[in-house]
Amino acid sequence: MSHVKPLSVVIVEDEPHLAGLHREFIEQHFHLRVAGIAGTLAQARHLIEQHQPRLVLLDNYLPDGQGVTLIDDPLLKRFECSVIFITAASDMQTCSHAMRSGALDYLIKPVFFGRLRASLERFMLLVQTMSQMKKVDQHALDKLFNLPVGDAPAAPSTKGIETLTLTRVKAFFSDAPDSSWSVEQVVEKVGISKTTGRRYLEYCVEIGFIGVEMQYGNIGHPRRLYRKIAGT
Repeated sequence: MSHVKPLSVVIVEDEPHLAGLHREFIEQHFHLRVAGIAGTLAQARHLIEQHQPRLVLLDNYLPDGQGVTLIDDPLLKRFECSVIFITAASDMQTCSHAMRSGALDYLIKPVFFGRLRASLERFMLLVQTMSQMKKVDQHALDKLFNLPVGDAPAAPSTKGIETLTLTRVKAFFSDAPDSSWSVEQVVEKVGISKTTGRRYLEYCVEIGFIGVEMQYGNIGHPRRLYRKIAGT
């Protein structure tokens, strides 16, 4: 076990369940410690000032403003803090602002843990390179700015996916190609449990059969809706 003190991370996310999932994943798979979770920009600035983290996982839609404004805050530059956006904001203006201001990565919700893992691995590689190398060569730079050459994206896991059930789920979406459905509606119509439904829906998203839409209401958190992708 490493005796080096784990790097500090602050999560800025106003959905407590999602923030908890990210915290668990980070601390299970990386030598990182989540110093705190902020649900607002004000809380985020306080935690960053207090803990001086090396990494911030940043949502954009927060109760007191947009997270993208935080990336320009001198506070982050003072502590040499990297930022990974994890947000439902898919407009080019927000994405462009984040990347031009130096975001390490930009992940659009819902995020698969394989994609989050790749982003965190890139952060860890950046930290390692900065601490061990006085000069970098082209190979090291290529690894920092891109996926390693020759590394193909991992194929979607078929573990727990049974052909007959998958066919029923696909048929449900094919019968209503222009409709969007919640997970509760899908499991009721197909006749499967919610746990099973989530697994099959995630698999169908991974293989590009259905897409995810975020529905924002006046009260509460956004709902995830699933719709068949045209041409599949």
